[in-house]
Amino acid sequence: MLTFEQIKELIDQVASHRLSGIELEDSEFRLKIDGQKTGESTSDIVQMSMPTMPVVSVAPSHERPAEVPAAPAPSAAVVESDVPAGSHILNSPIVGTFYRSPDPKSPSFVEVGQAVKAGEVLCIVEAMKLMNEIESDVDGTVVKIYVENAQAVEYGEPLFAIKPS
Repeated sequence: MLTFEQIKELIDQVASHRLSGIELEDSEFRLKIDGQKTGESTSDIVQMSMPTMPVVSVAPSHERPAEVPAAPAPSAAVVESDVPAGSHILNSPIVGTFYRSPDPKSPSFVEVGQAVKAGEVLCIVEAMKLMNEIESDVDGTVVKIYVENAQAVEYGEPLFAIKPS
């Protein structure tokens, strides 16, 4: 059986060398690491989050795990048709849970069509029980909100489209 450090090293090697994956098996266990998917057309993508880590599945060799697909491109990928013309995309700076208001009984920080100023709080992303206020980095008008309240978000995932003023 491999140690945690050895598994971590294998994951790092698959990611750093952009391998399609690796699979190891012996009488005690089976380890499968799927690397990044390739072949996505960059012309279809405007922005993507940080590269995804390989998917790892470990199971006793007599219990074949269901095939685990490589991590899909996060929903952070914004296709050109999703971006209103001339808009600035505000991406999540952290992984966490997106909240549109400071608490469930309060109104949302912003709505589509609302004017915002640079530095104005647009939402909260909760990460490890810390509430992180996410502020607008431009003056403008909110034209699209990409995420639903209480939805998990990834690093770099689009949160808002803002038309600069």
